[in-house]
Amino acid sequence: MKYYIGVDGGGTKTQYALFDENKNILSTVKTDGSNHENLEGAIPEAAGIIMGGINALLGEISLKLEDITHILMALAGIDHQFQCDEMTQELKKLGLSAPFSIYNDGFIVVKAGATGKEGIGYNCGTGTCCNSVDSRGALLQVGGFGELSGDVGNGHWIARQAYNLVYNDICLKAKETACTKALVEKFGITADRDGMLSIIPGVDAEEEQIVRDLIDIFFDAVNAGDEAAMEVVEIMANQGAKFITAHIRNQQFDCDVIDVVLSGSIHTKLPSDKYIEVLKEKTQLLSGRKCNFIKLNVAPVTGCINWMLEN
Repeated sequence: MKYYIGVDGGGTKTQYALFDENKNILSTVKTDGSNHENLEGAIPEAAGIIMGGINALLGEISLKLEDITHILMALAGIDHQFQCDEMTQELKKLGLSAPFSIYNDGFIVVKAGATGKEGIGYNCGTGTCCNSVDSRGALLQVGGFGELSGDVGNGHWIARQAYNLVYNDICLKAKETACTKALVEKFGITADRDGMLSIIPGVDAEEEQIVRDLIDIFFDAVNAGDEAAMEVVEIMANQGAKFITAHIRNQQFDCDVIDVVLSGSIHTKLPSDKYIEVLKEKTQLLSGRKCNFIKLNVAPVTGCINWMLEN
């Protein structure tokens, strides 16, 4: 029996899965996030987290590294070859002797959800990235660099937009929004400038609960047809359509209909269907190609085993 390990390393958590050659999951483990960009110790610290998770996974069913045929790691923050090279060196220093490969985490979205070998994966969760594998097997990443690459639509971005909508309503008297009443009630603040300013420290620190509350407030407003919130949806959908279309223009897709796999909590766990419908319309208009949008309904780490056995 051959054994394989998949690693899905994100900003908030890392998932490890041990597979057999029939794609059965034999064991799973979760650890802290392994995105080196979020860690004080950068890539060496991230490598330590990953190595610890792999060892814990092997310990679950008493296997050793020499029993593993291949390990495929899909890691957030690995956007350049020099980062991949440094991570490779650090893992080998820590004793990782089994054959392994490292990719950006966005690529396993395609392998987990597409109906064939090629497709585009658009992820909006803690962060934003858009990756593709084309008909030749060529890889391309667009976005993932925050403001520098125009990333929008991730959780922290949406939370800031929701706050801004209410600030514009209360403080600037610019445009009314249903978000205002919801925010005032949720946070128990006064509907004035002082009330708004009292929330800023939490938003600046991107405190998890405050961010989640603001995201919920935003999508409640979207689903109620709030005009101000729908303007933000337009921004999200426009940029998402540009990212997806960039792959269509720069990659080679021989299929008549291109799979676009949507992943991340914004796409799969929240009531964001109105936004996704706008995204579909804008992508079709901008790209001129037919696309099959698929909400990822399995753990992204399954893309690791699909990819390893495909090769």
